[in-house]
Amino acid sequence: SVVMGTSSKFGSTVIPRAAALLNVSPITDILEIQDDKTFIRPMYAGNVLGKVVSKEAPLKVLSIRPTSFEKAELVDAANVQALEGVAPFEKSVWKSEQVSKSDRPDLGSASIVVSGGRGIKSGDNFPILEALADKLGAAVGASRAAVDAGFCPNDWQVGQTGKVVAPDLYIACGISGAIQHLSGMKDSKCIVAINTDPEAPIFQVSDYGLNEDLFK
Repeated sequence: SVVMGTSSKFGSTVIPRAAALLNVSPITDILEIQDDKTFIRPMYAGNVLGKVVSKEAPLKVLSIRPTSFEKAELVDAANVQALEGVAPFEKSVWKSEQVSKSDRPDLGSASIVVSGGRGIKSGDNFPILEALADKLGAAVGASRAAVDAGFCPNDWQVGQTGKVVAPDLYIACGISGAIQHLSGMKDSKCIVAINTDPEAPIFQVSDYGLNEDLFK
């Protein structure tokens, strides 16, 4: 009765296509499940939370934001039923996959994240954050401004157009706190912000704020 995926890059590609094939309207990026047909999801980059009631029956196609739900206990795998006679998809061809390898935790599931923004000033300064992350056993993230400036790789981006994270500790260094970035990290358990601008929006969501030069 339910086809469910996650609001990851992969899930955001598969879920809408599956819904179209099934002729069902999908409900995406769910933050809370109130009952079998009522769901809470963000709108306008997280500025508004909307309550959505599904009228689709008997099948629903959903995607959830993993960081909004507690981890379930591991149980034995469900029974798998192999399908025969499935027609191959011939409109695209799988060529290759490149996966970046790192000794650091995965950004999407790390318990500690150290992120840098435009205030880092240069990609040459990102090793400072990387050294801190290595000391803390943390993942390294970045704002879109830092990624667009070429300071760091694209897969470090946190925010509406990057990865959504909810670690136990999020350290934001030189990040002003644009709404697009906040929508990707504001569910963190504890947020520490370092910024020279006392009016930076990041301080409005942070648990601890340091109005200082991060290079000191």
